[in-house]
Amino acid sequence: MPYDRTVTLEAPFDQVQQNVRRALADQGFGILTEIDVRATLKAKLDHDMEPYLILGACNPPLARQALEADRSIGLLLPCNVVVRADGDRVIVQAVDPGTMVTLTGLDAMAPVAEEATRRLDAALASLQDPAA
Repeated sequence: MPYDRTVTLEAPFDQVQQNVRRALADQGFGILTEIDVRATLKAKLDHDMEPYLILGACNPPLARQALEADRSIGLLLPCNVVVRADGDRVIVQAVDPGTMVTLTGLDAMAPVAEEATRRLDAALASLQDPAA
């Protein structure tokens, strides 16, 4: 079962990660956490790898709705968005919010997942729009 929503872009990594932040903000998501995997692995293991960021994005109203439906859903929050280099391209991946419905089996989670999917898809689509 696919658990991601992905776009691949031909642009510099720094530009893409800034555009991702802006696109998420435009859809009501704030960045609660940021993990620079590349820097962490270099510092802890002296391991070199391509640029790789994990952004913990949160839309507070949607998070509240999800938590009201299932307090354990915090295990899957915030919505993780990965920005990673792949050669000359940059891949942006967001966790598919539909996994919340699949994993919990709760019908009450469906409207939250549908709205989060709509917003994340809009953010990802805006990255592919040259006017964005």
